[in-house]
Amino acid sequence: MRIYLQTPVSAERPPRYYHLFLQEDLLGGWSLVRQWGYQGASGTLQRDHYESRDEAIEAMIRHRDVQLKRGYRVMFFQGEGAPH
Repeated sequence: MRIYLQTPVSAERPPRYYHLFLQEDLLGGWSLVRQWGYQGASGTLQRDHYESRDEAIEAMIRHRDVQLKRGYRVMFFQGEGAPH
């Protein structure tokens, strides 16, 4: 599952992005990978580990909701069913 968010484009500065995606590890756990920064520049990467896919999806939804409250917009979603 993958969600890409971005701030609205403005004349003053490049838009910011926030990228969330899930990766299954070799031992059956899941990682939520978060990357953020200014469009066109290298950003910050953080990886959080979860024991189950459901826990990872819940964390992904929480992070998405925080960014939506900050003014980001979902630009791209990939995966089975949009998280609510």
